Amino acid sequence: MKDLKDYVRSIPDFPKPGIIFRDITTLINDADGLHQAIDDMCDKVKDIDFDVIAGAEARGFIFGAAMAYKMHKPLVLIRKKGKLPTRVITQEYDLEYGTGTLEMHIDSFKPGAKVLVVDDLLATGGTTKAITKLVEKAGGVVAGISVLIELVDLKGRERLTDYPVFSSISFEGE
Repeated sequence: MKDLKDYVRSIPDFPKPGIIFRDITTLINDADGLHQAIDDMCDKVKDIDFDVIAGAEARGFIFGAAMAYKMHKPLVLIRKKGKLPTRVITQEYDLEYGTGTLEMHIDSFKPGAKVLVVDDLLATGGTTKAITKLVEKAGGVVAGISVLIELVDLKGRERLTDYPVFSSISFEGE
């Protein structure tokens, strides 16, 4: 069995000099890599008590849907502003050069539901923190956070100290 890191392509100086972009398309384009990643992510959270998975647009949908299927849990979609058709709860968050807004249907889960947040990447933690706020605004309890990749040097985990965070792959550097 390959190390999960071996499925991820590293592209230097993208999107700007000094950054190493961690490209997961090489992982999801490989059936063994995708299978191994989903199995690993599920295994890491198997002892967490949760009712529903919340997957973040867009790559969090890939991993969240696969985990929800494998673990027989419902999936809530966390979308960018204006993508959901009925009443929503919104949460703004800071981006490198501005702000973003995430939304979730107001009736995505019952109050008190224990939610596992799933995404592909934890970097600075801004998006993930916004998702936790959105879940809590809706009356949910964040049971944990599962990501495929964590960029350790960007210290996103430090913004999420109230929650257990699970990552399958860790990379040093930006």
